[in-house]
Amino acid sequence: MSKKAFDKIAAGLNEALEIARGRAKPTKLYVPAEIKVRDIRKKLNLSQDDFAAEFGFTINQIRDWEQGRSRPLDGLRAYLMIIQRDPQAVLNLLQRSAAAKKRSARKAA
Repeated sequence: MSKKAFDKIAAGLNEALEIARGRAKPTKLYVPAEIKVRDIRKKLNLSQDDFAAEFGFTINQIRDWEQGRSRPLDGLRAYLMIIQRDPQAVLNLLQRSAAAKKRSARKAA
């Protein structure tokens, strides 16, 4: 991931923290009512199991969404939109987070 992309994602996370702390007002974000999870997953050439594992979902969530038994709500739809737009950036952030967690655990030991 480029530094520019990372900086944009980091800025978004900082903005979210400021909103959560009550120091900023949220902007309106369009999140569609329906997200076609199967289309996102197939575009990435991932099985249901692999998609769930890569992006932190349960296999039951993926199956229920794809079979129409339920649908992703609010923040999950926004997360799926980000995955659809730039899956590699999401994977890079998740990998960095896992690596940072491992480093913290080693320091604490």
